[in-house]
Amino acid sequence: MAQHPTAIIDPGAVIDPSVEIGPYAVIGNHVHIGAGSRIGAHCVIEGPTRIGVNNQIHAHAAVGGAPQDKKYAGEPTWLEIGNANTIREFVTINRGTTHGGGTTRIGDDNLIMAYVHIAHDCVIGNHTILANSVTLAGHVIVHDHAILGGFSLIHQFCKIGAHAFTGMGSKINCDVPPYVVVGSDMSVPRSINSEGLKRRGYSTEQITAIKRAYKTLYLSGLSLKEAREKLIAQAVNSPDVMLLVDFIDQSERSILR
Repeated sequence: MAQHPTAIIDPGAVIDPSVEIGPYAVIGNHVHIGAGSRIGAHCVIEGPTRIGVNNQIHAHAAVGGAPQDKKYAGEPTWLEIGNANTIREFVTINRGTTHGGGTTRIGDDNLIMAYVHIAHDCVIGNHTILANSVTLAGHVIVHDHAILGGFSLIHQFCKIGAHAFTGMGSKINCDVPPYVVVGSDMSVPRSINSEGLKRRGYSTEQITAIKRAYKTLYLSGLSLKEAREKLIAQAVNSPDVMLLVDFIDQSERSILR
């Protein structure tokens, strides 16, 4: 283990020998860090926290701290971070709460830029990008390939669908369906994230079907119930549309419309 002599590591931490730990980093008890990871200078990692392989955590990040929840009374809760994530400077990620399932989870291959805050009981999927100063309140779910623009603010219990995109400074207080682009301020849907879908290998036919579904959901004047029925019919020939239907069915705060 390449450990700087000024780093402080609790004897109860379990760290792979290949992990690099920078100057003045503090690693607490019940922290597990997998092979190939790098912990930058002045990072603080508290446990119980489990970090997978090949993660890069940059200087001054505070990972695994207690949840900012007045109901939290010191119960054992967890943070789980997958593999190949990049966590930049001054990011804060809190552990879960007992009433929220007990665990904050981050998947694989995510880019979490400087000053992002991920609160208790959040669940982040894979291949997401959280730009600078994004703030997630408690219990937020971000699905795979979503991109959150800088300074986006996500209300507690909201869900961000797969391949969705929020513009800089977006204020999200309802669920954002898959594929949808939302604008800034008190956000409203603008379009689908067609450029992101192209980069991920979606065909012209697939994107056209998703655009048709967007028009049904947002431009047809139909009620949500009526639009959902039309989306089910469209999904017969376009399976990607079913992701929208499933998201609507699972929404607890209702979707942005």
